[in-house]
Amino acid sequence: MPRFGGASRAVTSRWARATYLMACGVLLGSVWAMAPAASAQVDLPVIPDPVAVELDHSTTAYLLLDMVDAICPARPSCPGTVPAATSLLTRARDAGALVVHTTGRAGGTQMPGLEPLPSERIVGAPADKFFGTDLDDILVSHGIRTVVIAGTAANGAPMYTTFGANLRGYTAVVVSDVLPGQTPFDTFLTQYQVLNEPGFDNPNNTPLVEGRVTLSRSDLITFR
Repeated sequence: MPRFGGASRAVTSRWARATYLMACGVLLGSVWAMAPAASAQVDLPVIPDPVAVELDHSTTAYLLLDMVDAICPARPSCPGTVPAATSLLTRARDAGALVVHTTGRAGGTQMPGLEPLPSERIVGAPADKFFGTDLDDILVSHGIRTVVIAGTAANGAPMYTTFGANLRGYTAVVVSDVLPGQTPFDTFLTQYQVLNEPGFDNPNNTPLVEGRVTLSRSDLITFR
């Protein structure tokens, strides 16, 4: 005759399951307590206001990144930034600054008002327009020390090309009102990141710190 009857085995089995479930509950409770609540608020950093800059046209290049029909219209806020980009383009050309346009992998045609002049170069590349291209050679051959960066998508070409510029020793001016992303947060993220790049940070947005980024705006940028 077995030492424990069926009823005893059933009680033992229920006790084991209860103990197991209790242990799982304690473990999950511990993990949940250590994890941030899904609804927890995160305090976002404050982005400094754009600042005015005056640039030497002979050592400055205006880089218009991926403002093309294959990319820009897909970002809801991008078409609305074309007038500011065009205004700055006109002033850069009038001052005699170098202008370089870029396209992404899919190519495309520059948005109306931003069409390149015959003398202006077009560079095709993924997000970092320096990687695998002759962009650095173009800038060096023209004696460029400062790049003005505008374009889309904010957390793509502008962000990565800005870092690529700093890695190569260029001072960068990022145009805050020509920085459209897929969402407003993409633009916010990019503005924060370019001012806080590891090794090239300028968190207070001090104007024109050599080799770092200044966050400006199209109507605050002048050429001399």
